[in-house]
Amino acid sequence: MSAKTIDRRNFLKKMAIASAMTAAAAMFPGILFADEQEKGLPNGNLNWKKTPCRFCGVGCGVLVGIENGKAIAVKGDPKSPVNKGLCCVKGYHSVISLYGKDRLTKPLVRKNGVYVETSMKEALDLVATKMKETIAKDGKDAVSIYGSGQWTIPDGYVASKLFKGCIGTNNVEANARLCMASAVTGFLTTFGSDEPMGCYEDIDHANTFILWGNNMAEMHPVLFSRLLDQRLKRGVKIIDFATRTTRTSMASDKSILFQPQTDLAVANAICYEIIKNGWVNKSFVEKHCNFSKGLTKMGYGIEDKYKFKDQPTKIDFDAYVQFLEDYTPEKVEKISGVSAKDIKYMAALYGDPNNKVMSLWCMGANQHTRGTWINNLIYNIHLLTGKISTPGNSPFSLTGQPSACGTVREVGTLTHKLPHGVVMNPKDREHAAKIWDVPVENIPAKPTYHTVEMFRALDRGDIKFMWIQVTNPMVTMPKLKRYRDAAKKKDNFIVVSDIYPTPTTDIADVILPSAMWIEREGMYGNSERRTQYFEQMIDPPGEAMSDTWQIVEVAKRLGYEKQFYYKPETHIEEIYNEYRRHHEGKKHGMAPLEVLKSQPGAQWPFVDGKSTQWRFNSKYDPACDNTKEFDFYGKPDGKAVIWQRPYEAPPEMPDAEYPFWLNTGRVVEHWHTGSMTRRIPVLHKAMPHAYVELHPETAQKMSIRTGDKVKLTTRRGSLVLPASVNERGVPTRDQVFVPFFDENLLINDITLDAFCPISKQPDYKKCAVKVEKV
Repeated sequence: MSAKTIDRRNFLKKMAIASAMTAAAAMFPGILFADEQEKGLPNGNLNWKKTPCRFCGVGCGVLVGIENGKAIAVKGDPKSPVNKGLCCVKGYHSVISLYGKDRLTKPLVRKNGVYVETSMKEALDLVATKMKETIAKDGKDAVSIYGSGQWTIPDGYVASKLFKGCIGTNNVEANARLCMASAVTGFLTTFGSDEPMGCYEDIDHANTFILWGNNMAEMHPVLFSRLLDQRLKRGVKIIDFATRTTRTSMASDKSILFQPQTDLAVANAICYEIIKNGWVNKSFVEKHCNFSKGLTKMGYGIEDKYKFKDQPTKIDFDAYVQFLEDYTPEKVEKISGVSAKDIKYMAALYGDPNNKVMSLWCMGANQHTRGTWINNLIYNIHLLTGKISTPGNSPFSLTGQPSACGTVREVGTLTHKLPHGVVMNPKDREHAAKIWDVPVENIPAKPTYHTVEMFRALDRGDIKFMWIQVTNPMVTMPKLKRYRDAAKKKDNFIVVSDIYPTPTTDIADVILPSAMWIEREGMYGNSERRTQYFEQMIDPPGEAMSDTWQIVEVAKRLGYEKQFYYKPETHIEEIYNEYRRHHEGKKHGMAPLEVLKSQPGAQWPFVDGKSTQWRFNSKYDPACDNTKEFDFYGKPDGKAVIWQRPYEAPPEMPDAEYPFWLNTGRVVEHWHTGSMTRRIPVLHKAMPHAYVELHPETAQKMSIRTGDKVKLTTRRGSLVLPASVNERGVPTRDQVFVPFFDENLLINDITLDAFCPISKQPDYKKCAVKVEKV
């Protein structure tokens, strides 16, 4: 028996106690408690080191136990203000994901349809050569990079610097476009500045939590446990406002179901009630708010090369009140299926001046063909009542990836973004060019392709080279078959950096093995603006290399040694210190590296040695004008915008041929496409495959029972899955739900690639589907 086998068995034995805990996690509401988990941790002289969790955007602090060069145990970090020593079932098992038997350890190059092992040097030489050839033949906009909210801050920074600053193309995108772009455009259009103004400590102050289409019990279980804890301590209310019944619904004080897309109408009806009942905080609105409207009937981006630019127009309060006359609770009840009584109930919770309210949302609001609008409308409610930027009064957009905020949004790894500002702004380009040490002319003034259009460009032949890092688009892209076929076209060259084989590595010409998480050094930024550092704790397997250093090596091969001057032993510190220069100042100052190393993260703006917990409030935010109580300084006049946004139907609705709604999402056991969590045996056994949820009455009419095969058909194709009836979740009678983690049952083959015209984020939550028993 080999030493490797013994080590693996020893590792699994030491982690076996966690398997028993999963049984508890599989029951409502899916949370493990730190004191119970730690009873099973191995004894001995483990070296415990801090890191943020590898998975979701909550950013839990964990301690990883290292023994003989291996990560063998995990526990929650009691010093972390995020999770206070608690982890979810994925977090407690996270280190097992490092040790899957099919881990990629050597570069692979496709030759005559077969993958051949090569050295990392040769593979990187090939990548650089193909980039040079493509640029020479087809131009700089024929090359692209597609990353993710799992990129560390240094990963995303060097990617943006190479492509935008050195090569001179804005073909940089990330999968966070698929999950939080509408949150970004919501923040920017309302406040002129991205990311939440509040923080997780709002949970300890709020009296009511209203969840807008967010299954927190499964998607953000640690934060949800904090809500439950506050209910035990203080009797707070939790309202679940959703399109299907979930574990979150079961744990809430009240569950209110609405028809897909009609959250727009309900939000307007809440605003109508707030005004009608005199609950407007008139002083706050007069001092700190403007009113605007934008274009309507924008389309849905279904066609190639779709373009849209909103045209905001200022209106006054009276015009806004008149607009809301179409959204009385009684009228909206007919559209949404939500009773006028429930609409008035929610409005009263927001309207009570003595009731502190926290609104929370994630994919339900963001993955929406009017995603920017629904973000605006939730902010409208908080602005009308003045319930914002104070402890416990907080509209809070959650994220799903560990650094969707820290990397994609703050570093700016989207086609229109720079680390500070946007490519369209000459001063922002000058700012970036100076720090990057490149001519300002290098940085193009126009964005190129957002994510959906980038893959369409690959299909059309406008893009010939794509480098995909830390993401699995051949599972996650909507209308997937088109983009999978595009990637396979012989004229295209695809490079994929990953840790395991996936459907995305299947379409690669070159596969680069990546170092994962604690096998390299880096930083993540979570949903509450908290930047967290982790050191390299163990060696990566074989020739696996960090995504940061892969990009640096290719940049040098392309001739950019001057800009990529970093040394192997100090490159993370050098990159982070360079990156901090982009954000100098009171509005977005980043904490020094030594601070991040010494504590469980720091929140920006980090000013005078202190994190800022509440932005736009002069009591807490040093960037504010001290002569004002509130200063929404992202806008030139310091005022936030209350938007007039109507209800508009989605591009596809159930009809005679396709009579059901199709909704997709996640489960507590697996993270995103499952490429890591499905290699954790206990999680895979707990949730081995995808399924389709049906309402019990729908199932009974069709003689379908749990486990029966069901065929789903949309205008894009068909898929057969096992049925789930009255198990974890219950959709409404006219809806089915399918999780997307299973690469063997690709639900995104049949979803629609419609998107929000402002954010360009696709809507995975609604399209029309036919349901048949096989």
